[in-house]
Amino acid sequence: MGLKSKGVLENQVYSNRVVRSEFDKNWKTVMTRSGYVVYIALRNHAQVTVLLTTGARKLITFNKGGKVIVGSGGISHYSKLHLAQNI
Repeated sequence: MGLKSKGVLENQVYSNRVVRSEFDKNWKTVMTRSGYVVYIALRNHAQVTVLLTTGARKLITFNKGGKVIVGSGGISHYSKLHLAQNI
């Protein structure tokens, strides 16, 4: 898979504690008709820095094709296998 680093490999998780997310330049953004925003990783090692309501920060790394689906109220769904690291 190519995700080799310290952290936890996770598969298809969601969070309702996201305050802010910052995506690097390796993402495509798509709006769905139902109002969700879908971010699609265009390259391996596409990264998202996430700030949670607890004050914790995470660096989440995806390979090409990984998706982050964002809905209202800070709900984010993280698909495919990804690497989550506390920062």
